[in-house]
Amino acid sequence: MKMFKRALLVAVVGVSLLMGFVYSGLYPVAADVPHYQPTTWLLETLRERSIKRAAADISVPKLDSSKLLLSGGADYNDMCAGCHLKPGKDKSDLSIGLYPVPPNLSLPNAHADHDHGHDGNYVLQRQFWIIKHGIKASGMPAWGPTHSDERIWAMVAFLRQLPDLTPLQYQILTARQPDADGGHH
Repeated sequence: MKMFKRALLVAVVGVSLLMGFVYSGLYPVAADVPHYQPTTWLLETLRERSIKRAAADISVPKLDSSKLLLSGGADYNDMCAGCHLKPGKDKSDLSIGLYPVPPNLSLPNAHADHDHGHDGNYVLQRQFWIIKHGIKASGMPAWGPTHSDERIWAMVAFLRQLPDLTPLQYQILTARQPDADGGHH
């Protein structure tokens, strides 16, 4: 019984200290001040474990269609390049101001930290899940409420090719094609 009381006392003191810290406002939440290293580790580990669990059962469709590549490229250019950049760019006003800094998806190693020890589909499942559901408090929106799975897979198909594109190839592949009415789709 004495041990239980001590454990309860330690828990109450720990929670009180934690709540005191939370309510003190001492933790820097500004986007231009990095997290403390333990906080970074905790948040990154939480994020990656959550994505891995949630994305594990996603079935990856065939992504070799040029139609997917072209539609995904146009969407990437419109919705993603401002933060995740394009070939020949290493920063933008948005990418500089965001914390955590969004990965530069035009670089060959943008997903190297997330594909080791997994089969070839994991990076694709991970990309699909992130695009569809977004990531809280990171600036990454959830595109699932406004975009079909097919449209999201098209962006994933484009992401597979992005690191190998030159700036000119990127420009060609991301141009929107006018629809039959002369508008853009």
